[in-house]
Amino acid sequence: MTIQWFPGHMTRARRQIQDKLKLIDVVIELIDARLPLSSRNPMIDEILLGKPRLIIMNKADLADPEVTKQWQDYFKAEGQVAFPVDAYTGTGVKDIPNQLKILLKEKIDRQISKGINPRAIRALIVGIPNVGKSTLINRLAGRNIAITGDRPGVTKGQQWIRVGGVIELLDTPGILWPKFEDQNVGYRLAVTGAIKEEILNVEDIAFFAVKYLTSYYWESFQERFELPVDMPHNPDETDDVVAIMEAVGRKRGCLMSGGRVDLEKSSKLLLRELRAGKMGRFSMEAPY
Repeated sequence: MTIQWFPGHMTRARRQIQDKLKLIDVVIELIDARLPLSSRNPMIDEILLGKPRLIIMNKADLADPEVTKQWQDYFKAEGQVAFPVDAYTGTGVKDIPNQLKILLKEKIDRQISKGINPRAIRALIVGIPNVGKSTLINRLAGRNIAITGDRPGVTKGQQWIRVGGVIELLDTPGILWPKFEDQNVGYRLAVTGAIKEEILNVEDIAFFAVKYLTSYYWESFQERFELPVDMPHNPDETDDVVAIMEAVGRKRGCLMSGGRVDLEKSSKLLLRELRAGKMGRFSMEAPY
């Protein structure tokens, strides 16, 4: 299955970002800690034209902490500043203003040396849909000022948001890119909810999730869905994966007439539980 999604408002958002860059001191790039590379828009480097950047790995509470540490080391080796936060609970969010000041230290020091009182840092916040931009903004601002939602495509325009006297944030709609060269990127994004489910074959997405998670997180998966410990779960065996999906459906009562498993219903339930963190913490990709 080919996964593509590039609504018209994303094209407009790209143009708007480029128009505002001259006003921006620094960019906050928000990514999903469960899939740090797949949730990075490859067009961002081209759009941002070398602006200083702080990478925030959001939803770290849902990611495998050991893998998240590997990603921090990976970005550090690439010369980039990245650290995990949980915008929903606020864990790590209070460190963001200080991280921005560190990133812009030379510019701030130059202003002070010239007798200029540094103004509030103007930061552009970017990221793909449903990565938590509005939640992070509300947490930084200490009030509900940006619209939030558990589906992609909630933010449609740009808005400036003042965070105390320290930061002025420019929020933007989430931007995906026109074509996924690696279809696995599309599947990972779909598993975590970054792409509208209405345009997808939900059974294909659940199949992909089961293959990956039973490879790397079998014990957590088996325990959550109450599957036999010795149940075959070879990800390269289609029959094994289908049997697991059917077993999940039976355990959750996703049945049709005649006792057959409703795979569409089972797939939606499985994905919903994964996205809510009910299986525990997992990552969908690792750097090494």
